[in-house]
Amino acid sequence: MELVELLKDLTLIPGISGYEDYIRERLKEWLTPYAEFHEDRIGNLIVEIGDGNDRAIFMAHIDEIGLIVTGITNDGELTFRKIGRIDDRLLYGRHVDVITENGKVDGVIGAVPPHLNIEGEMETAPWHRLSIDIGVESREEAIELGVKPLDFAVFKKHFAVLNNRFVSCRSLDDRFGAAVLLEVIKHFAETGIEGSIDGKLIFAFTVQEENGLKGARFLSNSFFPKYAIAVDSFGCCNILTGDVKLGDGPVIRAVDNSAIYSRRLARRVMDIAEKAGIHVQIGTTGGGTDSSAFEHKSEILTLSVPVKYLHSEVEMIHIGDVRALVELLINTVREL
Repeated sequence: MELVELLKDLTLIPGISGYEDYIRERLKEWLTPYAEFHEDRIGNLIVEIGDGNDRAIFMAHIDEIGLIVTGITNDGELTFRKIGRIDDRLLYGRHVDVITENGKVDGVIGAVPPHLNIEGEMETAPWHRLSIDIGVESREEAIELGVKPLDFAVFKKHFAVLNNRFVSCRSLDDRFGAAVLLEVIKHFAETGIEGSIDGKLIFAFTVQEENGLKGARFLSNSFFPKYAIAVDSFGCCNILTGDVKLGDGPVIRAVDNSAIYSRRLARRVMDIAEKAGIHVQIGTTGGGTDSSAFEHKSEILTLSVPVKYLHSEVEMIHIGDVRALVELLINTVREL
C-alpha cells in the first residue's frame, strides 16, 4: 500500500486510549503476510524477530485522544469526559462520531449563536459544561440508537492532502508512527534480517499512551532491551521547539517533559543518518513518549517527524519527513 493511502487507512479508524480494538484488528490484517505477532494482556500488539537477549524495542502508540460517554440526560444529551490532553477550545461547535457496539452514531457538540449571547460571554466553555447532541429528545430514544455510558467519541475525521506535500488529519499522532513501523517490518520481511541480528528485536504497537504511557509501562515489565526507541510525534512549531520545521527531515527528540534522552544513542543515530545521507533535525518539545517508560533499564530515544497543530483536528505532517523516517529507522535497525 502506498504510504499516503496507508496513513489515510490508519488515521480514519477510531480508537481512543483503552478502546484500541478497531485499529489493532486492522494492524493484524496488515501484519499477517509479513510477520508473526501476539497480543499481551493490556492490548499491546507485538512482533518479535530473532532470538536471545532483547536487543532493541521500537514502539509506536495506536491510541488517540477523544471523549468517553459518562451518562445520558433525560433529554437525550450525552455527557462526557476527555481522554488525553484536549484543549477545551477545540470542543465547542464540533462534529463527533460516537462509537457504539452497534456502529457509529453522528453527534455534535453545540454552540450558542452570537445572536443569542445576551450576556456577552466570551470565555471558553469548559468541557464539563458541554454535551453531545445526537438528535434525540429523550434518554430512551438515545438508548434505542444503541448509545450507552462508556461508549466513546472522536472528532469527525477528514483526511486532506495539501499541495501534494502535506497530509492533515486527527490521529496522525501517532498513527504515522504505526505506519512507519509497518513499513520497516515489511521491508525486513521482504529483504531478510533474522539471521543477521545478534539478539531479539521487538516492534510494539502500544496502547494507552495518551493517558500515561500505560502500554509501554506494561512492556517494560516484560522486555529488557539495550535500546528502547519510540516513534512518536514532535509537536512544533513555536518558541519551545526552536528551528524544527516540517519538510526538513525526521527529528531526534532530545528533551521533553518526560525524559532527557540518551545523548550517546542520539549521537549514534545522527552518525547513522549522516552515513545514509538522511538530513535530521534535533529538538526539544513538551509532552512525553513511550520510550521514557524504559529509562530505568535501557538507553532511550524518540524518533519523530514534526507535527503542526498537534492534538487538534488538523494535525499536519510532511510526507517526505515520514518517508525519510522510514529510511532512518531501517538503517538504525541494521546498525543497532
